[in-house]
Amino acid sequence: QVQLVESGGGLVQAGGSLRLSCAASGRTFRAFDMGWFRQTPGKEREFVARITWSGGTTYYADSVRGRFTISRDIAKNTVYLQMNSLKPEDTALYYCAARPAPTNYDYWGQGTQVTVSS
Repeated sequence: QVQLVESGGGLVQAGGSLRLSCAASGRTFRAFDMGWFRQTPGKEREFVARITWSGGTTYYADSVRGRFTISRDIAKNTVYLQMNSLKPEDTALYYCAARPAPTNYDYWGQGTQVTVSS
C-alpha cells in the first residue's frame, strides 16, 4: 500500500504564495506520474498539475499555468506545488495523487486546505 501525505496548506492573502508538499511512503513506490487536484464544495474535483516521475515532464491546467510550478524530488519520493500570485478562486482542498501507469490515479492523499483571502 502507498500512502500520500500532503502538507503546506494555509491561509494567505491574494497575491501571496504557498508551497504544498506530498510525500509518498509504503511499499516500493514506482510512479508513472504524480499530480495535484483541487476541489471546492459542490464542485467536481479538478486537475491542477502533474509531473512524470522519470522524465519530469510537467502539465498544467490553463487556470494555473504561469503561476504554479510542480516539481519532484525522486530521492525523497516527494512532489511539490509552488503556488504564486494566488487568487481567491484558488481557494480549495488540494489533493495529491499518484498512479503507476497512465490510467486512473490509484492513490490519493487526505487533502490540504488552501484559503486565499481578498
